[in-house]
Formats: sequence, structure tokens, C-alpha cells
Amino acid sequence: MKLLIVDDSNIIRRALERSLQDFGFTEIHTAQNGRQAMDLFEIHQPDVVTMDITMPEMDGLTCVQLMTRQRTGVKILVVSALGDRHTAVEAVKQGADGFLLKPITAESVRTSLIELFEE
Repeated sequence: MKLLIVDDSNIIRRALERSLQDFGFTEIHTAQNGRQAMDLFEIHQPDVVTMDITMPEMDGLTCVQLMTRQRTGVKILVVSALGDRHTAVEAVKQGADGFLLKPITAESVRTSLIELFEE
């Protein structure tokens, strides 16, 4: 399985990468904005994407919408500091499979991913 981590924060990208290295992914790629994420999505065809919402160049909700239109079956976990109900509902409407509120822990990320695969 392949993972794409999308977040404009280098700290968050590295934290996610570290916490998921031994989760069973064969490849892990990272992107710092939505445009870069779309390029990597097309090239690497990830099975799972973690997606921030507020980013430069293309926001995460637009990115989620484009990814799910391009390929069905990809699992997308939105990881965001925007914790209002409207944002979470909108993420799911756009095609996200789950929503995780920042700040994150390695355990919360792993639990959220396990829940995605149990659906």
C-alpha cells in the first residue's frame, strides 16, 4: 500500500511520516501543497492520503474532490486544525473518508487509519 501525506507544515508531514513508517506502507510520499499533491497523486497512485485543508496553491477540500473524481477507492483522511462541524461535513461531502483534528498523536493517526479500513 502507498501513502501520500499532504500538509503545508513540515513538522506535521514529518510527524505523520514517522508515526506511519511501520504501519505497512510500501511507499510514503509527501507534498507541501495541493498542487504538488495532485502531481504526486497522478504519478504514484496512493491507496491512502492524509490531507490538510488550509494550504497554499490549492486547498485540501478542492484536492479531495479532484482525487476522488480521478480515482475511486482511495482512502482520504483529512487532518486539520479547523475543527468546526461545517468543515468536517464539507470534507466528507467532497469525498473524505475520515476527519482527524489537530493536534495529532501517533496513536490518534493510527487509530483513524485503522477505522478507515474497517469501513
